[in-house]
Amino acid sequence: MAEFQKNSNMYVEHSAQVGVLESGEVHKNIDDDGREKRTGTVLTASAHIITAVIGSGVLSLAWAMAQLGWVAGPVILFIFSFITYFTSTLLADCYRSPGPISGKRNYSYMEVVRSHLGGIKVQLCGIAQYGNLVGITIGYTITASISMVAVVRSNCFHKKGHEASCSVSNYPYMIIFAVIQIVLSQIPNFHKLSWLSILAAVMSFAYSLIGLGLSIAKVAGAGHHVKTSLTGVQVGVDVSGSEKLWRSFQSIGDIAFAYAFATILIEIQDTLRSPPAENKVMKKASLVGVFTTTLFYVLCGTIGYAAFGNDAPGNFLTGFGFYEPFWLIDFANICIAIHLVGAYQVFCQPIYGFVEGRCSERWPDNKFITSQHAINIPCSGHVYYVNFFRLLWRTAYVIVTAVIAMIFPFFNHFLGLIGAASFYPLTVYLPIEMHIAQRKIPKYSFTWIWLQILSWGCLIVSLVAAAGSIQGLSQDLKTYKPFKSQAHE
Repeated sequence: MAEFQKNSNMYVEHSAQVGVLESGEVHKNIDDDGREKRTGTVLTASAHIITAVIGSGVLSLAWAMAQLGWVAGPVILFIFSFITYFTSTLLADCYRSPGPISGKRNYSYMEVVRSHLGGIKVQLCGIAQYGNLVGITIGYTITASISMVAVVRSNCFHKKGHEASCSVSNYPYMIIFAVIQIVLSQIPNFHKLSWLSILAAVMSFAYSLIGLGLSIAKVAGAGHHVKTSLTGVQVGVDVSGSEKLWRSFQSIGDIAFAYAFATILIEIQDTLRSPPAENKVMKKASLVGVFTTTLFYVLCGTIGYAAFGNDAPGNFLTGFGFYEPFWLIDFANICIAIHLVGAYQVFCQPIYGFVEGRCSERWPDNKFITSQHAINIPCSGHVYYVNFFRLLWRTAYVIVTAVIAMIFPFFNHFLGLIGAASFYPLTVYLPIEMHIAQRKIPKYSFTWIWLQILSWGCLIVSLVAAAGSIQGLSQDLKTYKPFKSQAHE
């Protein structure tokens, strides 16, 4: 993020600093690191977290509960929420180094790892973080298109009846989503995204509440009866023994994905104003974000399971567990699409910052990469600074992710694999290792031992979740034909 801001805000920051120095009031507009004054608060940080966390993951929780049952499902949700909050507090303390209050700022997850651990772990962090971010942006392209298609199908079912085929291709909607992202990707950096995150957070609450309300109405409806059990889908009745095992593994991956925000925690923390200390504000924001999402997840997962039973669809708003009122289903899916428009930006900004920072570092004299061109925005009095490299590279990135999404338009298995691949290294392993290094915790001490037990336990969970998702993807690929309309979950 450091290099990114240096590149994308070069002209703006330089102008601000000159003006401030002439007036003799440096402290009012410039932070302790010479950057433009940060303005983030608990509210904006919580909005970023909720935007990142309450995403497409919530839509698959009823299905996950159906695989795990009334006992294991809620227990695993609470375990993941506790682990996510605990490790996020460890990571928040690492934003500055060597001390969490007055040390040097680190602008990205990789810089944090470099400051506290160094060596090969920096490269491993980069591969895990940016690979995860790319995967999430592809996943969100798929999910947003499914929600857009669901609006069209909902109206079709309302007009032609629930038995109509109403087959609609996802691909035009992926293209529409990509075009919107190409425009929004020209927002210079994370610091300018607060309005979009707040809007997206509101949308996530809206569709979660709609899904919850529809589930409650279904449970309370006359003659409602579905099959549920303490252990979920039953072997020999609903699924075979091997299917039960693989689906349970995949469900764990879905839940892990549903809590992922460690990948962007440092970038969010870098938007916070100080005082108060950034780590304290970030811990409050993490608590608000994780508590809010856990509440929604437990309600959506358990009530969704009660509504649909062991036949819960993979996506409970687009899988047509609900058909009526069709206009409310439409509104919920529009909210999902708007939310994912914002969430895509929250996750891709660190990628943009990393690439642009590296390029400006490597070719500092290249005008194409570093020059900012002022454009007056008509009727607003504002000036927008265009960087041609930023325009070209970000447009290319959005196009590539959209094409990959078109080639592999799977929803549940894709989510599970992303969750499994990123959860352990970014949410558990690296925060624990940096905490041990920062606090100089002695090897084989009680604290060291229980942190290692937590770390190894999460590694095993990630491996079995990855295995379940890979098995699911392999089954999808057996019947899949690229660029042909797919059956909708």
